Amino acid sequence: MSSKSPNNSKQIYTNKFFYHDLQLRAIKLLNLVLLTIVFAGTWYLAYAKEIEDPFHGKGNIVVIALFALVYFLYGRTYDAFTVSLSSITEKFYSQVLSCLFTDGIMYFVILLLTRHWPRILPLFICLLVQIVVSYLWSSLSFKWYFKAFPAKKTAIIYDQENNLEEAISEYGLGNKFDIQKSILVNSEIEKRLPELDEFEIVFLSNVHSHERNQIIKYCIQHDIRVYILPRIGDVIMSGAERMHLLHLPVLHLGRYSPKPEFLVIKRLFDIIVSGCAFIVASPFMLAVAIAIKVTDHGPILYKQVRLTKDGREFKVLKFRSMRVDAEKDGVARLSTGEKDDRVTAVGKFIRKVRFDELPQLFNILKGDMSIVGPRPERPEIAAQYEEELPEFSMRLQAKAGLTGYAQVYGKYNTTPYNKLEMDLMYIANPSIFEDLRIIFATVKILFEAESTEGVDTDQSTASKKI
Repeated sequence: MSSKSPNNSKQIYTNKFFYHDLQLRAIKLLNLVLLTIVFAGTWYLAYAKEIEDPFHGKGNIVVIALFALVYFLYGRTYDAFTVSLSSITEKFYSQVLSCLFTDGIMYFVILLLTRHWPRILPLFICLLVQIVVSYLWSSLSFKWYFKAFPAKKTAIIYDQENNLEEAISEYGLGNKFDIQKSILVNSEIEKRLPELDEFEIVFLSNVHSHERNQIIKYCIQHDIRVYILPRIGDVIMSGAERMHLLHLPVLHLGRYSPKPEFLVIKRLFDIIVSGCAFIVASPFMLAVAIAIKVTDHGPILYKQVRLTKDGREFKVLKFRSMRVDAEKDGVARLSTGEKDDRVTAVGKFIRKVRFDELPQLFNILKGDMSIVGPRPERPEIAAQYEEELPEFSMRLQAKAGLTGYAQVYGKYNTTPYNKLEMDLMYIANPSIFEDLRIIFATVKILFEAESTEGVDTDQSTASKKI
């Protein structure tokens, strides 16, 4: 009776991951194909014959392909294709948003092709059908995935405090990661590495580089997938420039210093977009100003000292959402959201819809802020954080922004340590494309309640992290 060698066994395991990824890509492609078919049907039935010079063959394919491309880009931005890492509701919401924007863009494409305002009803019906298809795909793909791929045996290797298992449960990922062991890193971690052979997934939570490198090499050699929660130094390293020096591979690091052409384009982009946004938002800003004045007769705008690039102070502008005497004792406090009794009735509304941030368009036009960048912090709050987390000042390498990486991918009450990591991820890899991605992703969180939550009153330390 023959037995399989360890190498053969490992090859079978590798094939499982290969087919897992292949099937996952097929399911994602199915979503793209189905929604494109819905648009294609609408195009052929309602619009193809209305254009000024009717297309034949390839022209129609180009229009349909344009829809597929735009939807794909929006879907990637809004994580609409994440089968296993999002709930059904999150996937559905992301896809509806992607369809809404894509159909809107295609309406203006059709306008250019027909040279008159096209009928909106067919595209509205198209959107409704796409919503139904999106819900069915989100629901069925979720059920299929976890039936076909049960939760994977997972180990957590951590240093210091470990809240990762709690976070995985909180965000509903327990059906993907079956946490069976937690291992505290110590000087003898190398002797314990064979214990990982029984696991498919390993999480590394804030593990120092020496031990982490040993673990990573072992996992790669034994085909164990690794998820790393980085330390600040790891995030900085992600922006290293790869080069060859002395016939050796070298990583070059330095302070945030983007190319001059990037800064010029970014500044022009800020001026154009904030100027257009001000024109569009001016009626809403007028309505908010009147509402604030009528309800409590206090000042309309609230000015507060914040920090921007290189620690320079400026006065950020906001519509006043709190009582006039909110900080009458002179102590700087972060808001606790809906639980904060200092917030006025009008303030609760404008915070929920983000209208309180609109006056910052003036800060952008003036040059104190950018549209995308680390959110500006108050000097007093920043000083408190830096007492326990000196690296917090590193986020001041770039100009402060109206929105940013931490705002899109974190929550209002994400810990300062993790916010810093997110801001440094943005600073490490600056690009106009990344700015555009964050701007579009910001739209997704505008109507998510958790993104306007206040800070947990128990969150007292800057260095607390997962």
